[in-house]
Amino acid sequence: MANTNTGAGTGTSTAITDPEEFLKLTSEQLDDVFRNAPSGRIPNGEGDGTAIIAPGTVVSDTIAKFVQVFTWKGKVFVPDPVDPQRATLKNRILPVEVRAIAAEVYRNPSWLDQKECIVLDYSQTSLVAQWIRDEIREVSPGLYLGLVYWGKEKQDAQRLIHFALKF
Repeated sequence: MANTNTGAGTGTSTAITDPEEFLKLTSEQLDDVFRNAPSGRIPNGEGDGTAIIAPGTVVSDTIAKFVQVFTWKGKVFVPDPVDPQRATLKNRILPVEVRAIAAEVYRNPSWLDQKECIVLDYSQTSLVAQWIRDEIREVSPGLYLGLVYWGKEKQDAQRLIHFALKF
């Protein structure tokens, strides 16, 4: 991890380049990293995922490894052929790596801080995940930090977990 002060926000964020570093941070620290990051470019291609559950605890790393082996491995982004500000994605899931659970990808204000982020919207594309909205920002080149919400409207949504994508 490079300890480079970004000068953004509180000045406490660091340039994280390895998703494993996120597992050591608390939920509040992860939110600060997210708040201080630009939305970045919309990803293209296959990203490896890290589920960040119980961040900053001794079990966070073990849970992340379990999730990656048995359930969620990451996401595959395909740019929109007409609009460069949009894309679609499918999740890479299960031990045999099935590509399923599609989402629309576009820019919109974050439900966390109302600044621009990249939204992964499952509401119109997935029966099983229609209540899920992910938000990502690029914290360093090719590394995205994400938030997962359950709910179709900001006022009713519940924050679930953080996650990372490495391209």
